[in-house]
Amino acid sequence: MTAVEVSDLRKEFVRRDGPWRRRRVPALCGISFTIERGECVAVLGANGSGKSTLVRLLATLLLHDGGSAHVFGHDVFGDPRAVRRLVNRVSVEASFFKKMSSTENLSYSARFYGMTRGETSRRIPEILERVGFPVERRGEAMEALSRGMQQKVALARALLTAPVLLLLDEPTTGLDPRSKLEVQEFIREVRQIHDATILLCTHDLDEAEALADRIGILHRGELIALGTADELKRRYETETLEGAFFAATGRALVDDEEEED
Repeated sequence: MTAVEVSDLRKEFVRRDGPWRRRRVPALCGISFTIERGECVAVLGANGSGKSTLVRLLATLLLHDGGSAHVFGHDVFGDPRAVRRLVNRVSVEASFFKKMSSTENLSYSARFYGMTRGETSRRIPEILERVGFPVERRGEAMEALSRGMQQKVALARALLTAPVLLLLDEPTTGLDPRSKLEVQEFIREVRQIHDATILLCTHDLDEAEALADRIGILHRGELIALGTADELKRRYETETLEGAFFAATGRALVDDEEEED
């Protein structure tokens, strides 16, 4: 079954050039792809390539300017409420109630999704442990935690409801190497146990190659390649995924551009 079907999806943003002039800047330029149920697809791209825009569109947080997107047959823009029940998102700019603790934030989210008190008391400690969040810090306010610690809570929140489609936008950014490995292992586990479909947007080449069945290269709003890691290496006649990315885009993945969204 096709989990995600994107066809000619387009999005533009308005940018100011001085106090009076504005111009429309394309963030996604008519991209098309599908993801099968249970598949993990990674999208590689430098800042400004459109990765976050793609995730926000599929998460029903932005309106599109053209094309279409469906999640398990539901129109993302025509039936967003049905899509929200199937999707959860982790991003680098995850928001929380800053004065509340990690446990309190997760409890609030659990009630929002209709989980019972019994489910909440059992699942929250279990998930926090799996993402490597220390027990002694679970009562601290979110504003007192580092970005990496907050990222762990964001991932725990997304996984709390076992979503059918998991949208991961730089999920391990800010994490130490051990925590990154723990999170990656948990992503594998969620995929295997819950049959979750995953769209992973990342800068981390090793992470993409380790977790994804197929890898896409997004460059300046265009999906210029999509295939397995080995297929991309053969296509661009390189021995590494980094070499394939450079050959496809003419730039290193770590190059910094201003994000259009």
